[in-house]
Amino acid sequence: MNLMKSLKTAIIAVFLFSASVANAALIQFNLTGDYTASWQLESTTPDDVFDGIWATYIDVTGSFPGASQSAVDVTFYTPVLQGGFEIYDYNAGIALVATAGPMLYTESANGPLFTFGTFALTAYDGPGNYTLSISAAAAPVDVPEPATSALLLGGLGLMLASGRRFKALRRG
Repeated sequence: MNLMKSLKTAIIAVFLFSASVANAALIQFNLTGDYTASWQLESTTPDDVFDGIWATYIDVTGSFPGASQSAVDVTFYTPVLQGGFEIYDYNAGIALVATAGPMLYTESANGPLFTFGTFALTAYDGPGNYTLSISAAAAPVDVPEPATSALLLGGLGLMLASGRRFKALRRG
């Protein structure tokens, strides 16, 4: 009887401690110089990718002077296209700013990891100087995975069921 009880307790402990959390980070971008803008990305999963060339985020909201609407497309380029990034007003069909400079992310365009820091950039075509700062907008927050809640509820249910069974055995 004690062996069964110990086994159940061990199984419940395994279920509860096998839960994991996802790290959700908000990334802040601040552009100064000949054009100023600021925006945040909640995810580093781009909407459009041409791996080895660019990663595009569509309908990014923030402060984009001269944009026809509140959302623009932001594309980050690899050194194949001189690095840097572009802020494109899709509705007006114009680039608000296009820069050249270092590649601003690591890994692949499918899952870019932005490099935090301050970067000096120049205009992609013509005169212009810019400074882009990339930082964490807020401390990362632990977001429970759905499986975590399911495991927790399952473990609590097993503990409740075993407690009821134990009480029933003591009575009978």
